[in-house]
Amino acid sequence: MPSDAKILIVDDHEETLYALESALAPLGYRLARATSGDEALKQVLRGQVGLLLLDVRMPGVSGLDVVRYMRRVEQTQNIPVILLTGFGADHELTATAFGLGVADLVLKPTDPWALRTKVRYLYDAYQRHRALEEEVRELRALVKGHTDAPEPRPRRTLRHADTHVPPQRDNPAAAPAKDRT
Repeated sequence: MPSDAKILIVDDHEETLYALESALAPLGYRLARATSGDEALKQVLRGQVGLLLLDVRMPGVSGLDVVRYMRRVEQTQNIPVILLTGFGADHELTATAFGLGVADLVLKPTDPWALRTKVRYLYDAYQRHRALEEEVRELRALVKGHTDAPEPRPRRTLRHADTHVPPQRDNPAAAPAKDRT
């Protein structure tokens, strides 16, 4: 994945989108926004999303629905997701979110410093993961290309004059005693 992958911020309230963009701007990453679950899914499926900050409760397709769909699609199942909720701690929501593989569940309003720390860590870890996946693909292609090549013919080895071992001479000192007489 190119290092210019964006962080997608999804919320149905314009003020929240602005606040989250302002909190993440100092990181210097590309940011994109969506105001619905449908719009978020379209952007995620187009690629180039390296992290998703996603509101849980939105009209239409909820944040949890977006995550459920993403986890079923191979190209999106490993994208880190931070869910945002303004409705307080909810044990059922927490269990469902973490059961879907969400990286974190954050209460709104968020602490900008803590959010930047989480986002930087998750985004960078995902980028490293993608770079390693790409390297593995390249190495597999290289190995496959190497094994698909015709088997090399055995090389003929030349005998060198110094590899010939001369026959052992009889050593009179080492001869058995009966031969000495």
